[in-house]
Amino acid sequence: MKKLFLILVNIVFIFNISLATEISGEAEVIDGDTVKINGKKIRLFGIDAPEKNQICKKNWLSVSFFTFNKNYYCGKVTTKKLKKFILNKEVKCIGNQIDRYNRLIAICYLRSKDINMWLVRNGLAVSYKKYSSKYLHQEKLAKKEKIGLWQGKFDMPWEWRKKNK
Repeated sequence: MKKLFLILVNIVFIFNISLATEISGEAEVIDGDTVKINGKKIRLFGIDAPEKNQICKKNWLSVSFFTFNKNYYCGKVTTKKLKKFILNKEVKCIGNQIDRYNRLIAICYLRSKDINMWLVRNGLAVSYKKYSSKYLHQEKLAKKEKIGLWQGKFDMPWEWRKKNK
């Protein structure tokens, strides 16, 4: 029984590898966690970025024990920075799942740099723990260094979507 189980696990593993889809080309940024290459939408795996209309707060001024916050559209900031990061460059995305919106769920690369990781490490997106813990370490570093979203207050993107249906 154990041998049969191991054989089945290996078959599933091999089958998943063979189903991997790779798409390369110049990427159009749709939002902070979605790009389009050659007409195919791709959802960045393991991360969640603020929505375009999501408002976050960042520390604007601190005096003694008072901190003044400034509202900003954090989703638009993430989208803009991602556009600048990949502007006119070849992007390669590799994934093996399709989401309910018919997008390939993938890890995307600019040369050998993991774009998904770059977004989380720079505080522009968060680790989407519901689906993966792959980028949790990068999130902890960004939070510790108070960069990007972590320099102020924000709702996790999935919480913001739930409140703003």
